Amino acid sequence: MTDHLIDLLRRFNVEADRFVEVFARGHGLHRTDMNAIAHIWRAAEERQPLTPGELARRLSLSPAATTALLVRLEQKGHVERRPDPTDRRRTQLHIQEKARVLAAEFFAPLGVHMREAFSHFTPAEISVVEKVIDAALKATARAADEANPVTSEGAALRP
Repeated sequence: MTDHLIDLLRRFNVEADRFVEVFARGHGLHRTDMNAIAHIWRAAEERQPLTPGELARRLSLSPAATTALLVRLEQKGHVERRPDPTDRRRTQLHIQEKARVLAAEFFAPLGVHMREAFSHFTPAEISVVEKVIDAALKATARAADEANPVTSEGAALRP
């Protein structure tokens, strides 16, 4: 049973990647760009803006590759670098309205389909699924951190 669940999660990941790739390609973005936007957006929602260095660690990128990625995203109007208001030596990354609008337009239909798919489950069943997915996220993050020499030295970067 656990192997079947792992296979379903793997297949879900493949389909989700395929869906996001359509969006990325349609807007001249790379998959890493999309991952960066997702990290920056999530950090903004949590009111914990990322620095370029933190983003580099989360994406397992070199400082040079991160700079190139941020330049691309800034040129497309998706991300902005701003001085940290409490420490002007640091820079914070902020998602721009253009990125929010594009993502909302593209991902809204997925939300509709997902809500419809989940509408057949009870709140208790959804709660169990949330716990399963949270555990899967943590396990995947641990495996990625262990496999990556950049992140395996320090504390886990993900939940």
